[in-house]
Amino acid sequence: MAERQLTTAPHGHILTNAAVWSPDGAWLVYDVRSDAAGSLFDGTRIERVEVATGRVEVLHESLRGACCGVATTSPVDDRVVFILGPEDPTPEWTYGPARRRGVVVDCGRPGEVLALDARDLVAPFTPGALRGGSHVHQFSPDGRLVSFTYEDALLDALPPGSGERNLRAVGVSVAGRAVAVPPAHPRNHSGSAWSVLVTGLADAPAPGSDQIGRACEEAWIGAAGYRRTDGSRQRRALAFQGTVVAADGRAVVELFVVDLPDDDAPQGALDRPGAGPLCGTERTRPRPPAGVVQRRLTVTTDRVHPGLQGPRHWPRSSPDGTRIAFLSRDDRGIVQLSTVGPQGGAPRAVTSGGASVDSAFTWTPDGARIACVIDGRVCLVDARDGAVEPLTARDAGPGPRPEACVVSPDGRRVAFVRPVGSAHGTFNQVFVAEVPR
Repeated sequence: MAERQLTTAPHGHILTNAAVWSPDGAWLVYDVRSDAAGSLFDGTRIERVEVATGRVEVLHESLRGACCGVATTSPVDDRVVFILGPEDPTPEWTYGPARRRGVVVDCGRPGEVLALDARDLVAPFTPGALRGGSHVHQFSPDGRLVSFTYEDALLDALPPGSGERNLRAVGVSVAGRAVAVPPAHPRNHSGSAWSVLVTGLADAPAPGSDQIGRACEEAWIGAAGYRRTDGSRQRRALAFQGTVVAADGRAVVELFVVDLPDDDAPQGALDRPGAGPLCGTERTRPRPPAGVVQRRLTVTTDRVHPGLQGPRHWPRSSPDGTRIAFLSRDDRGIVQLSTVGPQGGAPRAVTSGGASVDSAFTWTPDGARIACVIDGRVCLVDARDGAVEPLTARDAGPGPRPEACVVSPDGRRVAFVRPVGSAHGTFNQVFVAEVPR
């Protein structure tokens, strides 16, 4: 078993749950939030470390009171996308779920950030702009789109009962389709991408229905989408966690999917209104574009421990798009890995051991194994039979953090974070574990 510490600086190091490797596997990108779990959004730098040498480069340093974090990489080039909090924050506009945005930096031009999603807070709203904050951005496998979660600043400020509720949703930005926003509000800004929401939500989901009151923790399905039952290909789709209400009134998190129309169809397929205005109104949420189809994949409300459960995690698709992995509890209450196909059906249990899966997870590039933390060790789980291969040893010190366990693009290493004590205190440090050949 071989693990190697890459960072040593006396400050926090936080890896995002996926997409932290450069496309060539030479670098790992992270932020410097001080809290071990990253829940305190106080980082002011996005950095990357060279895996071979431990050399660190600063990609972005925030100014004017802004903080930044949750960095992920493009799988096809040197772009890195991350959250930027408000510049020149005020008591009325501090960092929060509805008051943040995505920005992009090219590793070849550190320090130069490009706004991703535009924001327009004054009606009539600008098509392709949002009215709130985006979070946890993930490039699509071809690098053309970026997914994110979203909350709405306008609805968040409404008195209760005077409009639709501010509910967490999933959205998509189409890179390269710039959106210009007029400066009618001091927090308006233009963006380099066309952004829309793609999940349909209900303020009060009907018990026993497929309506959801929250959408979050999304992930792209397949390196090139997935095959439909008729053999045709769905090029772009997102799996996500959706909160339903069971027939007995319990809130249960189930796995959902949204199929997206092709964004390169004639005149663009993500700019045609569907059941309502793409921008929403001053009292209603933005609505998904025409052609977006939302489906429920799992129905687990009759289980002893229903729904997706365990540590915070994002469903992850196998590279071929045939299996979507997620975490749930077995009848004993132990957190296990399971998979389900993009068409839904009965989930298949992958693990069945007596120790819970303790972290977010990612697939190896060949789709054969899944990297995660089990019983204080970074492990590879065989996706066919659930066999567990530990990559790190269990020791008396702090174990790997649960937020990230990320396989490199070539499948030879797994990146993770472990707290390390020093004369200056205990700080998260970035490690890699080698995968035996």
